[in-house]
Amino acid sequence: MRISDAAAATGTTPRALRFYEERGLLPPPARTAAGQRSYGAAEITRIRVIRELLGLGLTVEDLRRIADRIHLLADEPDRSCAQSGHSSPASAVVQLRLAAIDAEIDRLSRLRDRLARRTGQGQG
Repeated sequence: MRISDAAAATGTTPRALRFYEERGLLPPPARTAAGQRSYGAAEITRIRVIRELLGLGLTVEDLRRIADRIHLLADEPDRSCAQSGHSSPASAVVQLRLAAIDAEIDRLSRLRDRLARRTGQGQG
């Protein structure tokens, strides 16, 4: 399928697919005789995994670091990073992202408390 069809099938844009390819998240797809990108079922599945991981809070840079392992989730959707061992690159990326999310939650909680105190809104 062409890039516009692949984008529509995965809820993204052709520009995003080219970006994923440029960043190494998506291997360059096969090309038609006319030079157009051609995506198959495996690429569509991989794009869906990429979109899911981005939706979970991982960044493009996080995924770039583990791009060689994304196919594992595409092949086994219920697979967890823990199944690869706690010292796996994917597990390390997830742990770093969880720590960053926890730090941001903490920062926002402190900010909320300060604003509530400042405006007399209290807790709640």
